[in-house]
Amino acid sequence: MPPIAPLEDLKSGRFDVPEILRKLASSSRALAELKGMAASIPNQGILINTLGLQEAKDSSEIENIVTTHDELFKDDVLPEAFASPAAKEVLRYRQALRVGFEQVRASGLLTANHIITIQAELERNNAGFRKLPGTALKDGAGRTVYTPPQDPAEIVLLMRGLERFINEPGLLDVDPLIKMALIHHQFESIHPFYDGNGRTGRIVNVLYLVKEGLLDIPVLYLSSHIVRTKRDYYHLLQTVRDQDRWEEWVLYLLSAVEQTAGQTMSTIHGIKAALFDYKHRIRDGYKFYSQDLINNLFTHPYTKIEFVQRDLKVSRVTATKYLEALAEGGLVKKQKMGRSNYYVNLALNAVLQGPPKGSA
Repeated sequence: MPPIAPLEDLKSGRFDVPEILRKLASSSRALAELKGMAASIPNQGILINTLGLQEAKDSSEIENIVTTHDELFKDDVLPEAFASPAAKEVLRYRQALRVGFEQVRASGLLTANHIITIQAELERNNAGFRKLPGTALKDGAGRTVYTPPQDPAEIVLLMRGLERFINEPGLLDVDPLIKMALIHHQFESIHPFYDGNGRTGRIVNVLYLVKEGLLDIPVLYLSSHIVRTKRDYYHLLQTVRDQDRWEEWVLYLLSAVEQTAGQTMSTIHGIKAALFDYKHRIRDGYKFYSQDLINNLFTHPYTKIEFVQRDLKVSRVTATKYLEALAEGGLVKKQKMGRSNYYVNLALNAVLQGPPKGSA
């Protein structure tokens, strides 16, 4: 395999072709529209939590870590009673995303050390960059298609170079969305960790967009698109390595941004409509309406008495009374697991689960 070249060695002019420029314009418009729509939700934590769960599920599915919304939400609300290893691993992804977002927001940078911290949170170890050779990427038939750098010193050097490219805008004069595509390919080619490279790389994508100010919060997640186009994704990654066909890879990622932004806006629209519906129904029909209650119900697809106690600063008896009344009114559905109860926000759950498979 030829050595991995620094990204700044690419000629920026090769991306100034009509097809890429058209796709760049449409994907940039979609991303700007998404940023504005996300800002229209008063409590940004609602989107960070609910869309972060969606991304965690989709990104993990690419690595064959498969769970359901129901398992995820149960583990989120009653971790002591629910023991799905896949769900717990997916929830670690959401936590790694939160940790990375806080780092980028605090520093305005996305460094190699930040990336190490994200991967450590994801994998629950402190192994850091690979120090042993042997990692190779295989196709479905078990054939080795790509061997990433094996020398630990080379991995460190390449990650330092990638860190500079991420944080120094003058190294290559291209649009940040094109730059994101280049960064993602370089990271996956370096393959710096023993495990979690794919998921860490997909977190880096959205954090780079936040760092560049293209998003205020991490809400654009490309994993669902990659799940649907997995064969194209891996084929195009390899085509760049074998044939230097960067243009096709960039077009693929720009299309992913445009399509995912549109789908995310539909999800946010659904969350917003459900939120305002619940707000009016609870305000009109119950004496205990509060914005804190709405925030609780829409931050947690499945909530519980302890969450309401904490968020509304009320007693257990009062929190129970509120949730029982909402269950009686059909706004939430009471479920039992072991000795504990949890309450499903029916409208939010319907938005996040999407239409039944096979429906138009």
